[in-house]
Order: sequence, then structure tokens, then C-alpha cells
Amino acid sequence: MFPGPPAPATAASLTRLGRNKRPVEGLGRREGAGLAAVIGATVPTGFELTAAEEVQEKLGSVSRISRDRGKIYFEVPARGLPQVHRLRSVDNLFVVVQEFKDYQFKENKEDALKDLEDLVKKLPWTDPLKVWELNNSLKKKKTKRKKHNLQSGASKEKLNEDGEEEGTDQKDAGKREDCAQNAAGVEPASGQDMEETQGVASRNGEEGEDNEQSDAKGESQAGSGSASQAGDGKTSEREVKVLKFRVTCNRAGDKHSFTSNEAARDFGGAVQEHFQWKADMTNFDVEVLLNIHNNEVVVGIALTEESLHRRNITHFGPTTLRSTLAYGMLRLCDPQPTDIIVDPMCGTGAIPIEGATEWPSCYHIAGDNNPQAVKRAANNICSLLKKNENKESSTSLGIPLDIIQWDICNLPLRTGSVDIIVTDMPFGKRIGSKKKNWDLYPACLTEMGRICTPGTGRAALLTQDKKCFAKALSRMGHIWRKGQTVWVNVGGLHAAVYLLKPIPPEFPEWQSGKADT
Repeated sequence: MFPGPPAPATAASLTRLGRNKRPVEGLGRREGAGLAAVIGATVPTGFELTAAEEVQEKLGSVSRISRDRGKIYFEVPARGLPQVHRLRSVDNLFVVVQEFKDYQFKENKEDALKDLEDLVKKLPWTDPLKVWELNNSLKKKKTKRKKHNLQSGASKEKLNEDGEEEGTDQKDAGKREDCAQNAAGVEPASGQDMEETQGVASRNGEEGEDNEQSDAKGESQAGSGSASQAGDGKTSEREVKVLKFRVTCNRAGDKHSFTSNEAARDFGGAVQEHFQWKADMTNFDVEVLLNIHNNEVVVGIALTEESLHRRNITHFGPTTLRSTLAYGMLRLCDPQPTDIIVDPMCGTGAIPIEGATEWPSCYHIAGDNNPQAVKRAANNICSLLKKNENKESSTSLGIPLDIIQWDICNLPLRTGSVDIIVTDMPFGKRIGSKKKNWDLYPACLTEMGRICTPGTGRAALLTQDKKCFAKALSRMGHIWRKGQTVWVNVGGLHAAVYLLKPIPPEFPEWQSGKADT
């Protein structure tokens, strides 16, 4: 399933991929049809199994979960790349060049780095670069369609009438996450250092616990080729495009003699020398990935420019949830057709929008007590509707989702009328406080227990305030039964998703409505 030991690149492949300073050419439909690729995907930590299930369900491929948390690997035919990009549970994608499950690093720093440099020449680059080329052609088609839709569409209308600027929220959405593939799910360090060595820049973009991450970019100057013209002997210059690249290194482990910066710098220099590519700090064509987790080494080529979780939200709040994490929480509850799904603390609407997009046969209700949050969620719903209208051959019928401003402790819903509750509860950091949570959590759990269908209902609740939640839940033994707990990383915070089920009605405590004291 995965590539074998490293094999030297052939002379033909070197000529095609780098020695003539040109990108891969001539990858047509026929050539891409028989090409297979091992795809690596970064996913929200804790939801690797959920992502693997989605890959099996939608692509028919069996996934392998990496020892490095937050990554899965699976094999697909290259023609299946469009379906891969439509996966809802993955953040970033890359094609695997070579994987080493037990790479032996030298103890001496210089020797270890020299081995990484020498590795570049031995890697089987040809097919992964073909996959990258095919992936690029798909992105260009998508960009052309998007530009056409933007030109033909009318100017965007704003739903909020209080003058809230749409651009402010969109700025955060437009910023590209640097080194989004955090293998260990560690929060990025507050400070970022940058160093340049021998024309190869490396950026330490993410460091936490034993995880380091850096980018290295090597630069070389390209020239234009000349070819003789038959008959008259005249020469004409023919400009060829030279690929720009950068190397991103993710390192986790405390037994390495080198840093991620040093690995990225030296590996990037070897890539530059091998392919004669040009470097660019930001406007690169190829992003080469060097993932090191203890003795596991994976070299890959990125297939996504920004995280796929940036798909639904255009108006951001202080604690906007990733769409990929929202999908994982919803999938835990196994929504069925006609289910009523409620997010009583919806914020910007990430969970209900993801739910309405992926499970349109269910009815979704979202609410929040903050009027500003409700407006942001409504604007995000409008943006999604307009995006659906702009899709080719799309007959937009709206989405099964309503947004309401309400009080979480007094929901305007009938007792036992909701099949699924999925929500991101206040952590007590950016919104509210941990002190307020001691009163809020018990009240929320009581009200959510009232509206949830006893016996068949289920709830997936995300919180980082685990101590407060556990104490509140211990007092709700007559209402909720705790099932699975999924430990996740949310912006560097160690959080948990609790899967709960309401107590069936045959229990006396439920029938009498008595509460533990």
C-alpha cells in the first residue's frame, strides 16, 4: 500500500522533473487515469477514527492512522482527487513521496543532517509530482469557475444593519495559516523566529512541548532556454517557467540532535540543488513537507494551499469553531434522516451550517443569547446560500436551518422534541468565565436534558472546562448517561467532546422529575 525503500530517480525522471528546469509537462487524462497516490491528511486531533470512517465510506479506501496524532494515510487513484478534496473531516492534504517507519538518525548533528540531504536524491519524486501537477490543473479549473461566478454575480449584500464591517471578519479568513499541519496538535508559539542561511530561509512557525515546525525555502536563478530553428539556423529564446518551492518541516520528539529549522534548511538546500527550483517565501508553487515524529519520517508534497476547514465561515467571532471539528462532533451522533438537530450555543454557526450542508435531510435549529453572534451566524448562512446559487447547474432550494436568539436556560422547544444536540460550550476564557460556568453548566445540562428525546436522543458537547463539566454532570445522573469521550486539541487547548445519552423514560427519576441533591 505504501512506497517501499527509497530508489534512485531515473535519468529520464530527472530530466523531466528538474534538470531541464521545467515543471512536469504532458500529464494528460490518459496518463493520470492509471496513476495511484498515497494521500496524507491532517485531521483534528482525536478525530482520526472519524476521518478514517469517512474515507472508507466515501472513497472506499482503508486508512492507516499515524502514530503522529492528527494524521491519516490512504491510497486512492489520482483521478479521485476531486473526491478527496470534498472530504469534510480533513484539514490539509499532501501526496506521500516516501515513508520511513523506522528511520535511524545519526547521533551526531552534522551526520544526521547530511543523511537528510542525501535522502533527497534517493526519493521517488516522479509519480508524486505527477499527482501534484494533476491536482494543480483541478485547482485552476475551480478558480476559473469561481472568477466567472464572481463576475456574473451581483455585489454582496449585508444582512446586519448596524454597520458591522464584513471585511473585518473576512480578514481573519483570508490569512493563510502558516504550517497548518501541526502533527502533535500543539498550540503555535506566540513568538515566531526567522533565520536565513545560505539562501535558504527557515521559519519556526510552530513549537510546543516536543513539537517543532519550520519552513525552509531554497532559491536559485532560472534562465531561458534557446532552441535552434531548422532550415535557417536562427535561434530564438524560449522562456520556461521554473517552479518555486519551499520546505516545511514538522518535528516531534526529544531524541533528535537537530532542530526543525536545521532539518528544513539542509533538506531544502538539497531539494534546490536536485531540481534547480526557485524559492519564494510566500508565492511558491510546490510545498515540500518533511514530517519527523520520533523515528517515523514522511516526505510529501502539499496538495492544499490553505486548510479545508475554511469553507463555510465568512463572518468570524472570537471563538469560531473549525468546520472539520464541527463535522467530527456531528458524525459522532450519527444523524439520521428527519432528525431534529439543535445547537443551543451556536456562536457564528459553524456546527449547524456544517450539519445542514452534509445532512440536508435533517432539520437544524441554531440559537444563541448574544445578538451579535446571531447576526454573524445569519450572515454566514446568507454567504452559504449565495455560494450555492453560484454553483454551476445548481437549483438552490435553501438549506434546512433556522437561527434564533434565545436563552439557553429557557429554550422555546417542547420537552423531548430534539433528536440530537451538538454544541461548543463556553470555555470560560475568551467568552464568559470559569466562575460563571459553575452556574451555567448545570443549568444548560438540565435544559438540554429536557428537550432531548429520552432513550434515542444523543448529545455531543465540547468543552475545555473539564473539571466544571464533570462536576455538573455528576449531579445529572438522573438525566444524562455519559458515553464516549473524545480528547481533542482546540487552538492549543486540551479539550474534550462528551457524548451523552438521556436517561430512558422507564427510569423512575425521569418520570418523577426528581433531581439529585
